[in-house]
Amino acid sequence: MNFKDLLAKRKSAIRKKWFEAVINDYPADSSDFLRKQKDRFLNPVGQTLLENINSLLDEIILNADSEKVYPYLNDIIKIKAVQDFSPSKAVSFIYILKRVVREELESDIEKNKLTEELKSFETQLDNLALLAFDIYMKCRERIFDLRVNEIKTLTFRLLKRANVLHEVEEQISEIKAETVLTQNIKG
Repeated sequence: MNFKDLLAKRKSAIRKKWFEAVINDYPADSSDFLRKQKDRFLNPVGQTLLENINSLLDEIILNADSEKVYPYLNDIIKIKAVQDFSPSKAVSFIYILKRVVREELESDIEKNKLTEELKSFETQLDNLALLAFDIYMKCRERIFDLRVNEIKTLTFRLLKRANVLHEVEEQISEIKAETVLTQNIKG
């Protein structure tokens, strides 16, 4: 039996342990809620994590390329980026899978001499972790851009409401006019 067959055979147990371990990364009260609440509308985070972990594991077992796993990684990472997880904590779910697979398949790996296939699998997971980190950074950039734009909009509205914006616009116009005059005199 090869490593992928072994993974496929034990997929259900691996999936269950992986999801439990990922949920346990949350504070106790949150992890209990994420684990127990099965209603998609009452627990969108838990259900999104569960669905994407399931799909991601299926693709990993099929040895899928990064294009096929990207949507699942993206959905998981978006949640973690919005929840303000640190980068290491956000991508740790990939490394959790490594641990779960080793624990679940340890005796079979030794018995069937699948150490090289395990190394190859773990390299694949390392590459997924790097992709997950890239996704996390893009999500965080987007969040910061949204925050900056929100602050700009709020500031603009406050200035306009306080009737200060008109005065600021006049000062900017005067500065531009002075700059043009200075450049014409020098030129």
